[in-house]
Amino acid sequence: MNVEHEIDLLVEEIRRLGKRGADGKLSVKFGVLFLDDRCANLFEALVGTLKAAKRRKIVTYQGELLLQGFKTPGSP
Repeated sequence: MNVEHEIDLLVEEIRRLGKRGADGKLSVKFGVLFLDDRCANLFEALVGTLKAAKRRKIVTYQGELLLQGFKTPGSP
């Protein structure tokens, strides 16, 4: 699978899972993408796809946010 195709799939999933903010932009938390079964099956390397999409200015995020992790259901 090529990177451009994976980015297109990522954009589709952001549209499916995201919510519009007050600024009109779609956003979705990394944990939502990471824990979604459909995304897990689509993307072997979600972080790599996100980084490639950011380099192409298709998505934006603060880089450190990917390194902070997230809470899973039932975790403190």
